[in-house]
Amino acid sequence: MNNNKIILVTGSAGFIGFSLSLKLLERGDNVIGIDNHNNYYDPELKNTRLSKLKLFSNYNHYKLDLSDKENLKNVFSTNKIEKVVNLAAQAGVRYSIENPLAYINSNIVGFANILENCRNYNIEHLVYASTSSVYGANTKMPFSEHDSANHPLSVYAASKKSNELMAHVYSYLYKLPTTGLRFFTVYGPWGRPDMALFKFTKNILEGKPIDVFNFGKHTRDFTYIDDIVKGVIKTLDNPSTKNIDWDSNKPDPGTSKVPWCVYNIGNNKPVQLMDYIKALETKLNKKALINFLPLQPGDVPDTFADVKNLEKKFNYKPSTSVIDGVSNFVEWYKDYYQLS
Repeated sequence: MNNNKIILVTGSAGFIGFSLSLKLLERGDNVIGIDNHNNYYDPELKNTRLSKLKLFSNYNHYKLDLSDKENLKNVFSTNKIEKVVNLAAQAGVRYSIENPLAYINSNIVGFANILENCRNYNIEHLVYASTSSVYGANTKMPFSEHDSANHPLSVYAASKKSNELMAHVYSYLYKLPTTGLRFFTVYGPWGRPDMALFKFTKNILEGKPIDVFNFGKHTRDFTYIDDIVKGVIKTLDNPSTKNIDWDSNKPDPGTSKVPWCVYNIGNNKPVQLMDYIKALETKLNKKALINFLPLQPGDVPDTFADVKNLEKKFNYKPSTSVIDGVSNFVEWYKDYYQLS
């Protein structure tokens, strides 16, 4: 299903935003991209991603921050935007411990500005990034949308939980269809340098130790970027018409007609962190020097996505194994950095 929509993608020069924008452009949509190009990681990577998007005549880019209320409004007022995917955010659990206010400004103030413009310009559907981190102190596995997510362990997670609640209010008051996607450990080509796979690959190739927290006793529901993009597009093309309440198995009778949903989007196959590292060692044909460390503040030992709701509604089934995904990342990494 595609009617060549005009779609705003925020964070379009970021990891997921770039990969999504590329797919939307390839299928013929007109993409309006926004990114603030901050220096949270090497800006050159964002610039290279952007250069690939600019090869498409149906791509238009704005360099601005979502907290810039007036200029953001100008983007909406000068483009006939029909749908929005909000992926712009200050990311990273660990960075949020050091710089919590950066997350309030970008993830809460910025998201409020997105919601206001979606309301004022009659946007058909807002899809936005949430995170598996909202499950925080939960220990029941797998993580389900029907479970409580009221005990986040980082400001990053709290800011994303706030997004879900803010979206519900706008869906209820203004009938704005919104869909939140709780991403589970996204990885793959063009990934972020602050994420484990990028750091591990760099250090192993350079013969430097890698830091492995919780003494390696982590499991993660690693989800390949192509599988994430497929899920985002499936939800984007099909706005919600009623609420799926995440705290029970039945919609809340008082809000069941609210066009609001939150879905887990993960691989549904958690992998031991040490097995992930072994897959990387095999592909690189080089052993890692490992520096085992205690559990980091704000981190959770395990993640495991229950994706039954997404599968039932959209026939969503991730298909990329960790072996293949890690291999694809290493091939991209060597090519990007021109390594033999």
